[in-house]
Amino acid sequence: MSKQEKRRAEQEQQKQKTRILIVSTVALVVIIFAGLFLLASKDSSTTASNADPVNFNYSEMARLGKEDAPVKIVEFGDYKCPACAQFTGVIKPQLVQEYVNQDKAAFYFVNLAFVGDDSRTASLAALSVYHQDQEAFWKFFDAVYANQGDENEEWATTDYLVSLAKQLELPVDYDLMRKDIEDQTYSAELERDIELGRSSGVTTTPSIFINGVKVAEPFNIEAIDAQIQLAAEAGTAQ
Repeated sequence: MSKQEKRRAEQEQQKQKTRILIVSTVALVVIIFAGLFLLASKDSSTTASNADPVNFNYSEMARLGKEDAPVKIVEFGDYKCPACAQFTGVIKPQLVQEYVNQDKAAFYFVNLAFVGDDSRTASLAALSVYHQDQEAFWKFFDAVYANQGDENEEWATTDYLVSLAKQLELPVDYDLMRKDIEDQTYSAELERDIELGRSSGVTTTPSIFINGVKVAEPFNIEAIDAQIQLAAEAGTAQ
């Protein structure tokens, strides 16, 4: 072998070693980052599962389902919140069908009126219906969200809400409903709900809690299912 050929062979060997070193380094970096990601995910999951649950007084909330259901699902919502309307139209029916109707869970609602002035009007109207007929409340609840107006416009007026109740033929006193809204009969109850949201660390709607533990992704039904199963396995509601 000539000196030139030998030199070329040595250069090729050096290039090969360099390529191997680069590939090995990249692979090591990928492995390290993958490990760090998995560790972070595990820590995040552990933190969420170990979070201290909020101790709610469920007897003060509107309830759909059996009082002694082992799992308690609480929604903090605003009747003018578009995301809340989406939750009510998409996620809530699944929860009702899979858990509430099977007596595996109860669904609760807490008013967090903050989007606009008529958020309070809608809440006061719903509270009036609730105190007259608890079953009618949930029909009204769904209908308000299904007929939700623009969040930037004042659409939840007294006239509109009473008219909606009449269209639904709710078994309530419509004159009393109007009076309750205008006189703000349940203002103190509404303020109690809003304060509960603040003390529970709620900053957005909808915010969902399962046995007192906040749900990280309220529109991820698989994650909600998993959290419900964990709560059921724990055996008792917080």
